Amino acid sequence: MNERTLAPQLEEFLQILCGEFDNSQQLQQLESQGVEGYPHARHVNTDCTSFFTGLPEDFAGAFVLEESYYTQKGRTNPMPHLFLFTYEDGQVKLTSYEIPEGYTKETFRADNLSPIPAASLEVSEKFTPAWYKKEGDAWVGGSESWFTPVMKFTLFERFSPQVLEVTETIEVNGKRTFGYDLPLEYRRAAK
Repeated sequence: MNERTLAPQLEEFLQILCGEFDNSQQLQQLESQGVEGYPHARHVNTDCTSFFTGLPEDFAGAFVLEESYYTQKGRTNPMPHLFLFTYEDGQVKLTSYEIPEGYTKETFRADNLSPIPAASLEVSEKFTPAWYKKEGDAWVGGSESWFTPVMKFTLFERFSPQVLEVTETIEVNGKRTFGYDLPLEYRRAAK
């Protein structure tokens, strides 16, 4: 693929978003306050655009593989996601894609990628694209998606150079079945 040119705003967004993050600092604070039930969460966000073959010469977006690992009660659950970030109308747009064919949630990792034909990618039909606006030094946004007629997924995020704040909730028939009272706070892991 040729050298791509991204909007400066998207470059800035990706610099904040990409890297390795965890919420261990937040967990320590919560535990010191006697608050329990939050997972140890780790994100590894990698710009993996170079692995996709057949992209247009003027492709101005970035594919990011988000590897999420949630550990609770000694059990770690991997949850990878493939997102396309583009800059449109003064905002960053996140479009979710299905895990590419040939990968599972355990094998879809940045250290395990082979070339993937872009034409084989499928946009997630369940996920409504999220939009992020710049507010001060942070990018703020999210979306609401209806996974079924009675199941609503709400995403709200605030990304700054200091912390990635992520709130995800699932409601079934208007009752929360997944989510936390506070956003998970991911800080860049020390190298």
